[in-house]
Amino acid sequence: MVGSGLVTLAVAALASLFMAWAIGAGSSGSTPFAPAVGANAIPVMRAGFVVGILGFAGAVLQGANVSEAVGQELVVGVTLSPIAATVALITAAALVAIGVFTGYPIATAFTVTGAVVGTGLAMGGDPAWAKYQVVAIMWVLVPFVGGGASFGIAWALRHVDADAVLIPALGAVVGVVVASIQFAFFGPPEVSRSFARAVAVSAGQPTAVVQVAVTLAVAALVALALRRDIVGDAARGQRHFLLALGGLVAFSAGGSQVGLAIGPLLPLIQGDAIPLYVLVGGGLGLLVGSWTGAPRMIKALSQDYSSLGPRRSIAALIPSFAIAQSAVFFGIPVSFNEIIVSAIVGSGYAAATGSGVSGRKMAFTVLAWVASLVIAFVVGYVGFTAIDAVV
Repeated sequence: MVGSGLVTLAVAALASLFMAWAIGAGSSGSTPFAPAVGANAIPVMRAGFVVGILGFAGAVLQGANVSEAVGQELVVGVTLSPIAATVALITAAALVAIGVFTGYPIATAFTVTGAVVGTGLAMGGDPAWAKYQVVAIMWVLVPFVGGGASFGIAWALRHVDADAVLIPALGAVVGVVVASIQFAFFGPPEVSRSFARAVAVSAGQPTAVVQVAVTLAVAALVALALRRDIVGDAARGQRHFLLALGGLVAFSAGGSQVGLAIGPLLPLIQGDAIPLYVLVGGGLGLLVGSWTGAPRMIKALSQDYSSLGPRRSIAALIPSFAIAQSAVFFGIPVSFNEIIVSAIVGSGYAAATGSGVSGRKMAFTVLAWVASLVIAFVVGYVGFTAIDAVV
């Protein structure tokens, strides 16, 4: 019995690595630098290499919140068994892998959520309606908030001839988000702190006023550095800003998406805290996926949905970064494909005629997202029920 249990656990761990690879190839590995590739700021292969490293860092440093939500909050009354976790992960990973090889970015959060809920309900659990409402609200708002914000930023960058003012101002907004990101290593054990909070605590003044002052100081430094770069060479400054945004989004993707791969394993692990080796293992899976499978999806996202220049790419990445960090902070599983595709389409429509936006490709993508959620739920439920009846 003990040997059988270890074998089942090992199979579940391998399924988790397969899921991490699929996410690295299709979501966290392809989306962050797709706008930068579309703007010819970085080659496809180099983008896949860099995003793999940054995604690994994000998985290790920020991966706990979403992992806990996926593993423990989607079904009430039961704990996922090793078989249930394996069925859920293989189901979700197979659907994401199909998207990678067909060139359609499947929403990873949709597949994992559907599969986990399906297997959990098949085990006899109850729906976590309150959590579903929060997740559904996030999923519905992402296209409107991300697409709307990217449209507004792209429109302003297109029609306001003041790059030396507007782009540094956008950099200041990014600086505010960076100063507010929560990191575990800034706080005591099992407590996360932002850079602003950590500086305030170190100074012996952990007040809101000091934290706001630190945040504004970071924003000002980013804005000043970016303005100096833009004034010296506008094209070079835009490229540097675009690549920095791609790096931030890649880091955020790792922190968010690793939870979709390792979350179903958490009920099988002893202890309250997520072991570091689990985050590292998930991060390595993302990294390998980014290096081996991401270039195909990078090409699809950078060219098939909209024609992107530096300004539109910047407009797409800023709201993507903010939404991703919000999802990590609140522990909500969200698809990076949904975030980036919505932002790319929104920035594309800021053009005079909305040129370059592929309506047909977008319609098929949305259909694939909805179908993946339903299929993952059905396959997870039926698959676990059938295997459980036999085993």
